[in-house]
Amino acid sequence: MKITVLCVGKIKEKFFRMAVDEYVKRLGRYCQLEIVEVADEKTPDGASLKEEEQIKEKEGERILKHLKPSAHVIALAIEGKGLSSEELADKMERLGVAGTSHITFVIGGSLGLSDKVLKRSDMLLSFSKMTFPHQLMRVILLEQIYRSYRIIQGEPYHK
Repeated sequence: MKITVLCVGKIKEKFFRMAVDEYVKRLGRYCQLEIVEVADEKTPDGASLKEEEQIKEKEGERILKHLKPSAHVIALAIEGKGLSSEELADKMERLGVAGTSHITFVIGGSLGLSDKVLKRSDMLLSFSKMTFPHQLMRVILLEQIYRSYRIIQGEPYHK
């Protein structure tokens, strides 16, 4: 299966980059992984709600350009459905059995995702009601994808 992680912004911190690289390496034996980064917009201090919506729209247009029509799109959103690791593994396995060959996970920028991206998504997934930096969220997502493949393969994983 092909897994794309489509993200707004680049990872600047070395420690996050090292963690991402480690999971990219580990996932190589389970799937074809691609990480796509789109440019983020700078949010001025004290931005109005209208300015924030415009920023999300600009980032959203960049995201939409990279979404393949055949991909099953799972957007990370606080308002999404929370799943256990086992439930995420089951979801990914069921998609594969049903013939889905490409899953795209979308991580928005600091303001979240535009309405257009949310509407294009096949599923909204929440990791928590808490807000995480998008750089850290990339590491957490990759770890959970890796954990899902370990569960699917019946391999041991840390509980």
